[in-house]
Amino acid sequence: MEKLIKTNGVNLCTECFGESENPAVLMIMGATASMLYWHEDFCKKLAERGFFVIRYDNRDVGRSTTYPFGTAPYDIVDLVDDAVGILNAYEIESAHFFGMSLGGMIAQIAALKYPTKILSLTLFATGPWADSDPNIPGMDPRIIDFQARALDLDWNNKRAVVGHLLQGARMMSGKHFDEQRFQDLFNSEFERSSNYLSMFNHATLQGGENYYGKINQIDKKSLIIHGDCDLIWNYRHAHFLKKTLKNSRLVTLPDTGHELISKDWDVIINAFWEQNSIGKNNQ
Repeated sequence: MEKLIKTNGVNLCTECFGESENPAVLMIMGATASMLYWHEDFCKKLAERGFFVIRYDNRDVGRSTTYPFGTAPYDIVDLVDDAVGILNAYEIESAHFFGMSLGGMIAQIAALKYPTKILSLTLFATGPWADSDPNIPGMDPRIIDFQARALDLDWNNKRAVVGHLLQGARMMSGKHFDEQRFQDLFNSEFERSSNYLSMFNHATLQGGENYYGKINQIDKKSLIIHGDCDLIWNYRHAHFLKKTLKNSRLVTLPDTGHELISKDWDVIINAFWEQNSIGKNNQ
């Protein structure tokens, strides 16, 4: 059941899985994507391994507070504060932070700003909150061209929107694509979003300069998970993170791109459990 949290002057839509007395895992999704990208069955599987799993909509997606298209009166540190605000609202002292893409950078900043709130980091399909190796390729031009086509789309036309997003997911998924799963996801996103276009406000995010380039100071146990076919964050960023973060482990997802694919669920959950299972030292 969804639960609306009021924190930092905004409303954030959340949903939890598992027993509240278990160690908490805060699932932080990436830019333009709601909590539905953390598939319900994935969250349940993770909860079954002995964790209390919370997924939520960032500002400007899903049922959380949104702003008019083209305006974002907040920065990335506000999103970090939102994540911690959710923990406080659930009366959780500390949690494992599990972030994808933008969510992974939010998790890195959180580890610097709120170290006592973090049990561990899981950084999935993301890059460093720092200057990376300049020799690593940037975002694939095909993704840039695809994103540019969004400007010509009628975002009130559900069929057109779902079709467009399916094209993007097919491109970003790597060599495995579950079309039906993504079609169901995009239909649900369209229907539950209070202001679908507002998701593009994430493209204007700024801030976080006080924490930039300091991730080598993070001492939390870190699990880096990355597909070797990622067109947004090149796979080599994962090796840069592995080299930079002191206490880290890298799990590679063969033939996977920049999506959470069902074929990888067990690998991801097993790696997370092995690193963070109850009784291990997570500090």
